[in-house]
Amino acid sequence: MVFSLFGGRNKAETPVNPQSEDAEPQKSGFFERMKQAVSRTRENLNERIDSVLALTRTVDESTFEDLEAVLLASDIGLTTTTEILGALRQQALRKNMQDGAELKQLLKAELKTILSSVDTPYSPPAAGPEIIMMVGVNGTGKTTTTGKLAAHFREQGKGVLLCAADTFRAAAIEQLEVWGQRSGVEIIKTRQGGDPSAALFDALQAAKARSVDVLIVDTAGRLHTKGNLMAELDKMRRTTQRFQADAPHQTFLVMDATTGQNGLQQARLFTESAGVTGIVLTKLDGTAKGGIVIAIARELKLPVRYVGVGEKMEDLLPFDSSAFVDSLMG
Repeated sequence: MVFSLFGGRNKAETPVNPQSEDAEPQKSGFFERMKQAVSRTRENLNERIDSVLALTRTVDESTFEDLEAVLLASDIGLTTTTEILGALRQQALRKNMQDGAELKQLLKAELKTILSSVDTPYSPPAAGPEIIMMVGVNGTGKTTTTGKLAAHFREQGKGVLLCAADTFRAAAIEQLEVWGQRSGVEIIKTRQGGDPSAALFDALQAAKARSVDVLIVDTAGRLHTKGNLMAELDKMRRTTQRFQADAPHQTFLVMDATTGQNGLQQARLFTESAGVTGIVLTKLDGTAKGGIVIAIARELKLPVRYVGVGEKMEDLLPFDSSAFVDSLMG
């Protein structure tokens, strides 16, 4: 159901039924979209793995050396690659493996294990609103992702409110307003250069008064090294906790997939300060190094919750680790 701008529900609208007859086509469509999004990475990873294993008559150390080069080229990272190969070596030795195709299946299973280890289920709070904070450095697509996420929840029939708390970057508020207009979601804002926590306070009051389901807060882009901005972020977290003790319920770090290992290092330092609960990975369709998803799970110990796969409103997909690996490995 959808809320009006004044908090009333549209009674005539039919609720979304996840068990409807359209569920299976939607699942198939999701897989195809994921497959298309990782096509560049698949060409870089899967095809190179196949070329290595096609020549493999005996799984030996040279096989693992070739496989290491392929994994590193896909930005899985040295630490994660080393651990993956260590696990594969043990299994290959135990099974006296001779078949390259079997080794590929073991690799696929290992990637799924890494992702599933951090893919913990999430349940929204019993009493709303659910408060989601969007954090990250400038240039990752944070504000755009905030707008797309609002549209995603709106499509699910949830009442959504946006808070424009990025008051530092020029035009950030106007950019979020455009996304709000596209998705039919109202925005609580202040002037540019104003107090972000004051805008958040107003948004929290509005969210409760209108009984919305989700409040999404777009914060200013910042680096962990910017002490004043990190202090402001901590102040905003405390502000939410004055309304709900367990808030914010989710804090999403928006990362640009094209930055690869550089982005991972930035994110590692950032998550230490921001209480991040999950990653939104943007521009996955624009990189051949989508293996960064594996590195995020292994090294940051965080789940990827959503992936951006294009510029359109609907180009934000809930992340499915099994579908991702299946799309990647063929």
